[in-house]
This record gives sequence, C-alpha cells and structure tokens, in this order.
Amino acid sequence: AFVLNRIGDAAFLTGILMLFYYIGSTDFEVLSITVDSIDDGVLTAIGLCLFGGCVGKSAQFPLSGWLPDAMEGPTSVSSLIHAATMVAAGVFLLATVFPLFNESALLFIAIIGTITAASAAYFALGQYDIKRILAFSTISQLGFMMVGIGIGTWDAALFHLVTHAFFKCLLFLSEGAIIHEMAHLKAHSQLDFDPQDLRNMGGLKKYMPKTFILMSVASLALAGFPFTSGYLSKDSIVISAFEWALSKGDFYLIIPISLITVSILTA
Repeated sequence: AFVLNRIGDAAFLTGILMLFYYIGSTDFEVLSITVDSIDDGVLTAIGLCLFGGCVGKSAQFPLSGWLPDAMEGPTSVSSLIHAATMVAAGVFLLATVFPLFNESALLFIAIIGTITAASAAYFALGQYDIKRILAFSTISQLGFMMVGIGIGTWDAALFHLVTHAFFKCLLFLSEGAIIHEMAHLKAHSQLDFDPQDLRNMGGLKKYMPKTFILMSVASLALAGFPFTSGYLSKDSIVISAFEWALSKGDFYLIIPISLITVSILTA
C-alpha cells in the first residue's frame, strides 16, 4: 500500500508543481479562470499527473494491487477505509479539480476506469477469502466512479460514491459478524480452518438471520437492483455513459457495454 501510493503521490505532486509553474497559483478560483490560457498538451499532462494521485489512492489499474492485500486489518476498519476515508479520496479529488481536465485527459480517465471496473470484477470471481472478494468489489465500483468523471458526469460519480459508502460499509460489517462467528466456531470445535474461507461457510442463514437480511439488502444495492440506492447511482453512470458514447461515435460504446457486463459480474 505504501509503495504503490508513493508512485501515485509522485505523479500528483508533479501535477501540482506544473500548475504552479504555468499559472503561478494553486487557488481553485484563480485556476478556474486561467486554465484556458494553458497550452492543450500541457493541460493534458497536468490532468494525467493529477489523475496519477487518484490512481494510487483510489486503487485504479495498474496500482490497484495494494487494496486486497490491505485486508489483513480488522474488518470494522476495512469498512471505514472502503466506505468513507482512504479510497474515497481519489474520486473526491477528481470531482473537485474537474474543471482542470481537457477532453484527452477525461477520455484517459474513462478508459482506466473501465479497465479497472472490468478486471477487478473478474478477479473477484476467483477469490475464496470473503474479505478479498469485497476488496475487489470496491475497486470495481471505484472504476465506475472514474468512468462517471471521465464522461463528464462528476455529480453522478459523487452520488455513487455516497451510496456505495453505505452499502459497502454494511457488507463489511455483516462480513465481520460472519468471520467473528466462524472464529468462535473454530475455537469451540478445536478444528483448524480459515474462518475467512468461503468454502468453510454455507447454511449460515439459520444461525445468523439478522446478518443474512442485512447482507442481502447490501448485496442487492451493490448489484444495482431496482428500488435500491445502487440502482439509482450506478444506472445514472451507465445511462450517462451511453449518451456520451452515442454523441462521440459507435466505437465509444465499448465503455457503456463494458459497464453493463461488469454490473452482471457484480451481481
């Protein structure tokens, strides 16, 4: 986590220094007025450098490897990291500095977001550790948010950031309850097994009915099921992506179609 985030931080710092060099200020009000005076190529470079910080912080491709490995900590802490604090920072930053991005930088952000969303959802299918599955799921949803910013609907991306925080937090807390009970079973039965391995679970609904209901609700929201918050926020990004792609040309439809596929994998 430390090493990969330092790579992102180096890019982010470079972007800030370039802004200061070309404009002489890092004040948002000054930047929004003077950003048009910068050469287009330089503006693209600045945008990509600022995005580099978000790639590290919000675990985007290719710096996403640290997030599943950060699952060693307590589950309640993981819940906060995935919902409210660390990985949310990159998306929030991009939405904040959105006026500084030109079309080239935004297209790059959308492409990276799509690759991240698709690859993480695919990797999650092959995991047996219950916490790693949710970690890859978070990376995938962050990819969705990046696509939202890349296609220009930063408001939809922030909306998904908020809704995702609630249902992902609930998923992690439910999962913590499951791991807690599995650890109790391990101590009680004196068997040697991994309490986080999915292959040792099943039939828990009978013993943990409340957790079952809460996890079901959170899972439906994550998958974007109708009448859930995830349905509103994910679909707003997908619909905006289709509108954006149709205005750009048929080739760009790869991005919204990929997002639909990722939603199916998420479910």
